[in-house]
Amino acid sequence: MTTIARSPHRSRRVNGTRTAHFVRHDDRGLLRVRRLRPWHRMLARCTAARLDRELAAGTSPEASARLAARAMLLTSINFRRDLATSVHRILAAAGEPPAVTPARAGAAHPPRIPLNRARICESAWPLAALAGELVKSGPVPVQGVAMISLLLADGMGPLYHDTRGDDLDDIIAKAILVTRAGR
Repeated sequence: MTTIARSPHRSRRVNGTRTAHFVRHDDRGLLRVRRLRPWHRMLARCTAARLDRELAAGTSPEASARLAARAMLLTSINFRRDLATSVHRILAAAGEPPAVTPARAGAAHPPRIPLNRARICESAWPLAALAGELVKSGPVPVQGVAMISLLLADGMGPLYHDTRGDDLDDIIAKAILVTRAGR
């Protein structure tokens, strides 16, 4: 299990900007320290969904600079807090009555993906526990955070649709187990 965290040893360049470093496997299979460039972060944001799927499947962040950049973002405490806030918002929205969408064509807000309220209410305690795991201090395995990010972002997933065969409780339990494994 690989855990990525921001390097405590950041260097300062002449112009005052900070640089970050990561460990990467080279062509001979050895670990080398490399500098994380700004374009690595940009590419990681542009391909976030694909990188999250790879990290959730267990791909090592040391495999590429883009995976390392995405792993650093996913495991940052700010990103994890944002994910936990999203989980709490989903829980709160699932308890409210469904919003009525306006009938007119020029609605001010585009329609949202409807939540699977019954399924979310059934899994309320595990979802709250999942949010609690995200905000705990200390390093967190990137695989667990990537799994949670995919769960929240997948508009065709078990949080939103009942048609998929995925059991929401099983997905949450696996994400909690992977997240706790790094502690």
